[in-house]
Amino acid sequence: MLQKNPAEHHTKAAEHTTQASHHHKEAAKHYTAGSHEKAAHHAETAHGHLEHAKQHLSDAAKAHTENHGKK
Repeated sequence: MLQKNPAEHHTKAAEHTTQASHHHKEAAKHYTAGSHEKAAHHAETAHGHLEHAKQHLSDAAKAHTENHGKK
Protein backbone atom coordinates (compact mmCIF):
# COMPACT_ATOMS: atom_id res chain seq x y z
CA MET A 1 0.00 0.00 0.00
CA LEU A 2 1.24 3.47 -0.83
CA GLN A 3 2.07 5.84 2.03
CA LYS A 4 0.23 8.96 0.79
CA ASN A 5 -3.04 9.64 -0.91
CA PRO A 6 -3.07 11.13 -4.44
CA ALA A 7 -3.68 14.69 -3.19
CA GLU A 8 -0.60 14.55 -0.97
CA HIS A 9 1.50 13.29 -3.87
CA HIS A 10 0.26 16.09 -6.13
CA THR A 11 1.06 18.63 -3.42
CA LYS A 12 4.59 17.26 -3.05
CA ALA A 13 5.04 17.20 -6.83
CA ALA A 14 4.04 20.88 -6.97
CA GLU A 15 6.49 21.75 -4.19
CA HIS A 16 9.35 19.99 -5.95
CA THR A 17 8.44 21.63 -9.26
CA THR A 18 8.56 25.05 -7.58
CA GLN A 19 11.97 24.25 -6.12
CA ALA A 20 13.21 23.05 -9.51
CA SER A 21 12.10 26.32 -11.08
CA HIS A 22 14.05 28.29 -8.47
CA HIS A 23 17.21 26.28 -9.09
CA HIS A 24 16.90 26.58 -12.87
CA LYS A 25 16.68 30.36 -12.51
CA GLU A 26 19.73 30.36 -10.26
CA ALA A 27 21.62 28.17 -12.74
CA ALA A 28 20.83 30.63 -15.53
CA LYS A 29 22.11 33.56 -13.45
CA HIS A 30 25.36 31.75 -12.65
CA TYR A 31 25.93 30.65 -16.25
CA THR A 32 25.43 34.25 -17.37
CA ALA A 33 27.95 35.42 -14.77
CA GLY A 34 30.44 32.77 -15.91
CA SER A 35 30.27 30.82 -12.65
CA HIS A 36 29.89 27.41 -14.23
CA GLU A 37 30.50 25.35 -11.11
CA LYS A 38 27.68 27.10 -9.22
CA ALA A 39 25.48 26.91 -12.31
CA ALA A 40 26.06 23.17 -12.61
CA HIS A 41 25.24 22.70 -8.92
CA HIS A 42 21.90 24.47 -9.32
CA ALA A 43 21.12 22.65 -12.55
CA GLU A 44 21.78 19.28 -10.91
CA THR A 45 19.69 20.23 -7.88
CA ALA A 46 16.84 21.28 -10.18
CA HIS A 47 17.06 17.94 -11.93
CA GLY A 48 16.85 16.14 -8.58
CA HIS A 49 13.70 18.06 -7.64
CA LEU A 50 12.13 17.13 -10.98
CA GLU A 51 12.95 13.48 -10.38
CA HIS A 52 11.23 13.70 -6.99
CA ALA A 53 8.22 15.37 -8.63
CA LYS A 54 8.03 12.61 -11.24
CA GLN A 55 8.10 9.97 -8.50
CA HIS A 56 5.26 11.67 -6.64
CA LEU A 57 3.21 11.86 -9.85
CA SER A 58 3.84 8.18 -10.46
CA ASP A 59 2.82 7.35 -6.90
CA ALA A 60 -0.34 9.47 -7.27
CA ALA A 61 -1.30 7.52 -10.38
CA LYS A 62 -0.65 4.23 -8.58
CA ALA A 63 -2.75 5.32 -5.61
CA HIS A 64 -5.54 6.37 -7.94
CA THR A 65 -5.44 2.99 -9.63
CA GLU A 66 -5.51 1.20 -6.27
CA ASN A 67 -8.55 3.23 -5.22
CA HIS A 68 -10.48 3.41 -8.49
CA GLY A 69 -9.00 1.01 -11.03
CA LYS A 70 -10.67 -2.21 -10.00
CA LYS A 71 -13.76 -1.89 -12.20
